[in-house]
Amino acid sequence: MASVAFVLIAALAVGSALGLVLKRNAIHGALFLVVNLASVAALYLMLGAEFLAAAQVIVYAGAIMVLFVFAIMVLIPGKEETGPDPRRPWRLVAVPVGALLGVQLLVVVRALRGGAPAGAQPVPGSVEALARLLFTQYLFPFELTSVLLLAAMVGVLLLARRRT
Repeated sequence: MASVAFVLIAALAVGSALGLVLKRNAIHGALFLVVNLASVAALYLMLGAEFLAAAQVIVYAGAIMVLFVFAIMVLIPGKEETGPDPRRPWRLVAVPVGALLGVQLLVVVRALRGGAPAGAQPVPGSVEALARLLFTQYLFPFELTSVLLLAAMVGVLLLARRRT
């Protein structure tokens, strides 16, 4: 069963990578990249690397792709949409569903609030062990990466500003 799931996810990853390269529309390419990053996260899950999968989805498929789509929208403005909103009923349902998911998140967080006892050593390879290394021994490279990403964002905005 695991090999069938792997083949399906790998096919999705390869297909979305091809769609990314072959699509002419930049927004469609960005959406194919989101699918590709999500399929890579699914492959991480199959390998048992839950933290890497979560980081892949949160950082790359979430934050970085929002930045890419924002840059694409700034650099390639589209036409304004007019007329009634065809998705208005779904948008009205989104608020209560979002509130329900928020309540569910609070219930789960309160149930897991106990955590590990004070003074316990983290399990090697766990999120806590990785975080301890990341924020102690590897703090400087971590912060340097964030400064480089900030400089890249400022550079993109300056390049976009000069063209308009």
